[in-house]
Amino acid sequence: MPSLLPPLGAVLPEVLLALAAIVLLLVGAIRGERSANLVTGLAIAVLIAAGVLVLLKPDLTLTAFGGALVIDPFARFMKALALLGAAVSLIMSVDWFNREQQTKFEFPVLVIIATLGMMMLVSAGDLIALYLGLELMSLSLYVVAAMNRDSIRSTEAGLKYFVLGALSSGMLLYGSSLLYGFTGTVNFEGIAKVATEPTLGLVFGIVFVMAGLCFKVSAVPFHMWTPDVYEGAPTPVTAFFATAPKVAAMAVFLRVAIEALPNVTHQWQQIVAFVSIASMVLGAFAAIGQRNIKRLLAYSSIGHMGFALVGLAAATPQGVRGVMVYMAIYVAMTLGSFACVLAMRRNGRAVETVDELAGLARTRPMMALALAGLMFSLAGIPPLAGFLAKYYVFLAAIQAGLYGLAVIGVLASVVGAFYYLRIVKIMYFDEPADAFDPMPGELKAVLGVSGLFTVFYFLWPAPLIDAAGAAARSLF
Repeated sequence: MPSLLPPLGAVLPEVLLALAAIVLLLVGAIRGERSANLVTGLAIAVLIAAGVLVLLKPDLTLTAFGGALVIDPFARFMKALALLGAAVSLIMSVDWFNREQQTKFEFPVLVIIATLGMMMLVSAGDLIALYLGLELMSLSLYVVAAMNRDSIRSTEAGLKYFVLGALSSGMLLYGSSLLYGFTGTVNFEGIAKVATEPTLGLVFGIVFVMAGLCFKVSAVPFHMWTPDVYEGAPTPVTAFFATAPKVAAMAVFLRVAIEALPNVTHQWQQIVAFVSIASMVLGAFAAIGQRNIKRLLAYSSIGHMGFALVGLAAATPQGVRGVMVYMAIYVAMTLGSFACVLAMRRNGRAVETVDELAGLARTRPMMALALAGLMFSLAGIPPLAGFLAKYYVFLAAIQAGLYGLAVIGVLASVVGAFYYLRIVKIMYFDEPADAFDPMPGELKAVLGVSGLFTVFYFLWPAPLIDAAGAAARSLF
């Protein structure tokens, strides 16, 4: 019995989520659909409790299950971020599902199971744990994407995501088997010791693993699913997709690159730099013609993942710190933006086109002000949080000598600013459309906190930077 206790102590938040998922599923199955709001409330409480457990852990590096899971400051930082994204997405979903009469108790349960997969993913210490975490997360996400069975768009979104997700899983598995074949181990530390020379087989393995991970962060050229899934899935599901899974996928991207492949940095650096440039450029140009705000935010998120990968391309502790700060600020900005999208309702009906925001400054001035702040931040206008996020990753790239990457990133930011500023122009200068329905309290709270954080982050950035810096150093 004593041999079991240390790993279980280390993975207490994961155990809590697993048990909660089973209990909540039983509650829903016994009480039926009328238990949906109760299950959602309990699920939010469980996610917050798991977040508290993660933050209360001592600042040590622990391993569990023979090194399959690693619990270090890096894992704690990224897990807290993923749990925050999942909990806030659930809070924002309650009113929307009730109004659309689509409440299903399965949704919060699937969110918990997906979050459990993310926590495994963030802590993965070997290729098998990585794959298990990835599939646990992905299978839940396929189902929630197709949650609204009466909608053709939602069903199509789930199917597209499933087919392309299966392809990416196959690529990741093939790459993992090549890494195992050429190094003789699945453990990241073991791979790092053996993979000192870039042999042909090893490079092929790295390429396939990176391709599989690029799909999960929706980086170009594996981004095809993103706009369709964002548009087709129910809006609260899209808000969830845009935050927590991105954090987990970026975390495992960092861990694989820095922990498992530190001696062949030059090989994967080229892949990350190419993917980063392609994502930034496509995100900047493809969003210009979008009229649906969810599709626009999808291309925006592709661009932002490109900016975050600039920090990974630097392959330094400063670069990793930059990625972590970027992801934290990105989650805050995205949750605020989706709070506004969820509040876009007229006469009880949800609307999704950018033109519906016309004259919002006159009909809902506070909502327009908060959304304008978030758009300026997403565009990277100083001194807002989004500007500082980009500053950290570009600075890391310049310190690593990747001047071209930083210059392309800045130029892509300038192009991308166009479509963010167009939303501000529509809200403040176009003739007002009819007023939106009153905004629910929970959406007001999320938008308020997100807006205040984004606008005033520059006054006291130290806590986030220090936490990310300490977490980044634990990887090296």
